[in-house]
Amino acid sequence: MKEDKSSSRRRFLTNAAIGAVGIAGASHLLSSCSGENESRELDLPTLLDEAPDGEPLKAGVIGCGGRGTGAALNFINAGPNLQIVALADVFQDRIDACRQRLKEQAGIEISDEKCYLGFDAFQKVMEEDVDVIILATPPYFRPGHFKASVDANKHVFMEKPVAVDPVGIRSVIASARRAENLGLTVVTGTQRRHSRDYVATYQKIAGENAIGKIVAANAYWNQAKLWHRERKEDWDDMEFMIRDWVNWSWLSGDHIVEQHVHNIDVVNWFTGKFPVSAVSFGARHRRPTGDQYDMFSTDFVYDDQAHMHSMCRQINECSNNVSEHVQGTKGYSNCRNTIYDMDGNVMWEYAYPTNESGEATSKVKISPYDQEHIDMVTAIRTGKPINEAEANANSTLTGIMGRISAYTGKEVTWDEMAQSDLKLGPDEIKFGAVKKVFTVPVPGAPPA
Repeated sequence: MKEDKSSSRRRFLTNAAIGAVGIAGASHLLSSCSGENESRELDLPTLLDEAPDGEPLKAGVIGCGGRGTGAALNFINAGPNLQIVALADVFQDRIDACRQRLKEQAGIEISDEKCYLGFDAFQKVMEEDVDVIILATPPYFRPGHFKASVDANKHVFMEKPVAVDPVGIRSVIASARRAENLGLTVVTGTQRRHSRDYVATYQKIAGENAIGKIVAANAYWNQAKLWHRERKEDWDDMEFMIRDWVNWSWLSGDHIVEQHVHNIDVVNWFTGKFPVSAVSFGARHRRPTGDQYDMFSTDFVYDDQAHMHSMCRQINECSNNVSEHVQGTKGYSNCRNTIYDMDGNVMWEYAYPTNESGEATSKVKISPYDQEHIDMVTAIRTGKPINEAEANANSTLTGIMGRISAYTGKEVTWDEMAQSDLKLGPDEIKFGAVKKVFTVPVPGAPPA
C-alpha cells in the first residue's frame, strides 16, 4: 500500500474501467431536472406505525457491522412475521457480534450454516430462501451487491451512499431501473425521507408551495471526528483498510459522500432537482489514517442559478451543525419542522407527539430508522413497490461532484460526472498486500 502526493484533474475524472452503462449511455441516465418550484403531486409513503401482517418475509444481511446489525433489528421492528435468516461478512468477528446482538435484542438465532464468510459470501446469501437483502457493507461494494440482488429478484434495503464513483453510480441506476421493471421494492438509507417531521415539511413546501420558488439552500454536517482504527500487526493492507473503511476514499467516498449525502439529499428532494456544477475546496488537518479530507465547503449551482452552500467537517472541538435550510420567494424553512415567512415569523410548525405530562417532545412517533423498514415491508406486502435507488444515486453523485472539485480545485459539472469513467479502488479485491497508490489529494499547482 503506497502513498503518492502528486495528483491531476484527469486522474480524478478518468480511469481505465468504464461503468456498466458506459459513457455512450450516460447522458440519458444522468441529466439535471428543470422547472419551477411549484405545487406538485407527491408520491409519499403512508407512514404506518407498523407494517401490515402477511406471509413471512425472510431477509439476509450482507455486511454485519454496526449499521448492518442495526438495520437487521430495524427490519424486525417493522412488523409481524419478519425474519433474519442469513448473514455474510468478510470478518468472522463481525458475524459473531451480529449474531450475539440479534440473539440478545430480538431472540433470533442464526445457525452456523447460514453464516457466510469472505468476499464471495454475498453470493451465497443470494442463493438462500430470502425475500429481502439488507446491504450494509462499505459503500464501495454497494453497486455490485445491488446488481446481484436485483439479478436474484430480491427486494433490497441498502444503506447510503450507494456508490463511491461515477462508474458505480451508473451501475446502480441501471440496476434500479431493472428493479423497477421487475416490480421490486428498493429502500435506501436516507432516512430523513421517512422521518415524519421532514415528510410533513416537504408536503407543505413541495406540495403546497408554502415558501414559493426555492432560490437558495444550505446543507451542513459539521461534527467531531467520527472514528478510526489503528493498524494491528497481523492486519494486512486490505484488512486494515476495510476495518478502517470510513477513512479511505475508495471505500467510503470521503465524508462529503458517505455522511453529508443525508443533507445534500434533503435539498435535492425539496427542490426536485440536482446541481449542474460545483466549485469546492477542502483540507486535511487532523485525520490520523486514510487518504481523505477533514472538511469540505462547496458551492453547488442548479440549472436556474439557485445555489446551495454545502459544508461538512469532522474535527474535534469545533462548532457543530447538522441541518438544512431552503430559502424561497415567500419564506424559508429548516426542512425539518418549521416554516417562516420573509420576516421570520413562524407560519407553520410540525406537531410532535406529547409526553405523559402533555408536553410536546422533539421526536417523531416512530424512529425513521424503523419507519423506512415499515415503509419497505408495507410496499412489498401491499404490492405497491417503491424504489429510491435512483434518487439516492443522484444525491450520491452530487457529493462525488463536490469531492472531485475539492480534490482538483476545479469546477466540475454534472455532465463531466455523467461521462466520467472514474472507478476507485485496487485492481483486485483480496486480502494481502495492496499495490495501488493512494494519494492525499492536493488541488491546483505549486506556487511559481
